[in-house]
Amino acid sequence: MDLTQLTATQLLDLYRTGQASPVEVLAQVLDRTERLNPSLNAFCLIDSEAGISAARASEQRWVDHRRDGSPVGDLDGVPATIKDVLTTKGWPTLRGSRAISPDQVWDEDAPCTARIREAGAVIFGKTTTPEFGCKAETNSPLTGITRNPWDTTKTPGGSSGGTAAAVAAGLGPLSMGTDGAGSVRIPAAFCGNVGMKASFGRVPAFPLSPFGTVAHVGPHTMSVTDCALLMNVVTRPDLRDWTSLPYDGTDYLDGINDGITGLRIAYSPTLGYADVDTEVAELVYSAVRELESLGAIVEQVDPGFDDPLDISTGLWFVASKTVYDSLGPEGHAVTDPDLAAQAAQGAEFSAQDVQLLTLKRNALGTLMREFMTRYDLLVTPAVAIPAFEARPAGAVPMTPESMLSWTPFSYPFNLTQQPAITIPCGLTAAGLPVGLQIVGRAHDDMTVLRAARAYESVHPAPRPSI
Repeated sequence: MDLTQLTATQLLDLYRTGQASPVEVLAQVLDRTERLNPSLNAFCLIDSEAGISAARASEQRWVDHRRDGSPVGDLDGVPATIKDVLTTKGWPTLRGSRAISPDQVWDEDAPCTARIREAGAVIFGKTTTPEFGCKAETNSPLTGITRNPWDTTKTPGGSSGGTAAAVAAGLGPLSMGTDGAGSVRIPAAFCGNVGMKASFGRVPAFPLSPFGTVAHVGPHTMSVTDCALLMNVVTRPDLRDWTSLPYDGTDYLDGINDGITGLRIAYSPTLGYADVDTEVAELVYSAVRELESLGAIVEQVDPGFDDPLDISTGLWFVASKTVYDSLGPEGHAVTDPDLAAQAAQGAEFSAQDVQLLTLKRNALGTLMREFMTRYDLLVTPAVAIPAFEARPAGAVPMTPESMLSWTPFSYPFNLTQQPAITIPCGLTAAGLPVGLQIVGRAHDDMTVLRAARAYESVHPAPRPSI
């Protein structure tokens, strides 16, 4: 049995019955990683010894559980990886940067890392990211180019591109990413996975992102049920994040299969301003019709806001300047030219400019709160185009348009902090995945997962034949 192609939920079922063990699963994952990672470049760190030790400990817990009912963790024995902007105790967190020295004390887990470890998952590696997660494709001077398992000439997207490539290729079914302008959802769309940007503050973070309150932490998984399973773990409280939402104890698996009959869905194919690839538009339209056939009440309507690209990139570039300035002259000499270009544009903004961008963001947030009083969900394409060519850092001039104009559906909902999920909804003629985005009301992560699961139940995600 190829255990690398099973979801976390399926693996846990096998562990319960003794039909597979965490050691056996990790061995297959590590073998597959050794074979595929040289072409994908999804990992910046693999610690086989730590993974094997954790798998053996989990295997014993499952033996004890089957014998006498001893407790096991919610993710016990499931292979998992962490994006290399999230700290991991005992491993360097270099954030894709040659400006960070690995020779320092690494003694702290990020909240999501800590919760996943406590739940018994087998964390065996860290996934690649552009420098400081600064862009929506995954390349950096430190790790080079990360590639898409569906077509290694294509990008997996970014900035959680290593995470997406690993999950799609069967190199562990669970991974954690970050999303500041689409960085979980873009690579999920390009790689045919499930990627969720939980409501801002729903998943505690620490250290807090230098990119501020657009930056979310979210799961990247092989299935919607796995996403809900991981949300149950990573939403548990951590006092280090003073911006986090109060813990409400929601079980995201409870009711996930209840369907969407009667839910009111707004379908916006362009948000009123986006230019969308024809194949993407057709596949998303078919997916929306499927949601309607599942009982949802669908209305085609645009929310009524202009493209907020200037708000998103303006706030982003100012933050990039803060990051860049912190690196000093020695860091500047080795940094990504794209980060440097962002910082240079950020230097052109005055304090008043930033305040005006913040006010425009506030107006967008209010508009969407009011719009969502009429609908349970908003559905759009995830990204306007299929995956494009993989390329090195600095390959194209860094402008707001080159950075994000091709993903016009993602960044608005970082600005509004709403929950949003990307799920696969088909393949182009060239065999590249296309994603459907489902956006929820503020703090209503559960309905987003429920709708995604309803669609997935009739359209399981395809897997790349890599």
